[in-house]
Amino acid sequence: MKQDTETGTVKSILWRGSFFAGHESCRLFSSGTEWALEGTAVFSHEQRPCRLDYQIVCDEAWYTLSAQVEGWIGTTLIDIQIKTTPKGEWWLNGAEQPDVMGCTDIDLNFSPSTNLLPIRRLKLEVGEASEVQAAWLRFPSFRLERLPQQYRRLDEHTYRYESGGGQFVAELNVDSAGFVINYPDLWQIEASSGS
Repeated sequence: MKQDTETGTVKSILWRGSFFAGHESCRLFSSGTEWALEGTAVFSHEQRPCRLDYQIVCDEAWYTLSAQVEGWIGTTLIDIQIKTTPKGEWWLNGAEQPDVMGCTDIDLNFSPSTNLLPIRRLKLEVGEASEVQAAWLRFPSFRLERLPQQYRRLDEHTYRYESGGGQFVAELNVDSAGFVINYPDLWQIEASSGS
């Protein structure tokens, strides 16, 4: 998954998961004019050990270009390849996904990393809010579904996040890079480095 033209890691982080009991480490880096998130989640799901490696590539405006997830859940191998086009078309393992046409962000159901993408793209001022449409990669089915989301910036480091028309609401604490450092009842930062 390593990019050949990588120009430097901006930030790396380690989370402890409580809903998915385990850990995840992720790094944000630039590659030419593109941005990438690369990470590994190691956790337990229904008493089965899971390891999922992922890489997400975005353009300079933080729109998702591609994503891949590889690894295993118990004895089941996972190999997911996602591509998008400038027209907002999405493809999963070569099959077009019309249900998520026009979505701007990938959202990995098993990871807190992808909240960073709309946070960095939207650049909300305190008090501002914005709606986004995410292509939600469900776990453990690995199907792509449309997930309406809203981000409202409450203060310098806190966002109110809603999805599914308010079915899920959480206040997310983030660091200066946009990584979530506290996702109530789901993920908590354990270590980080970089700017």
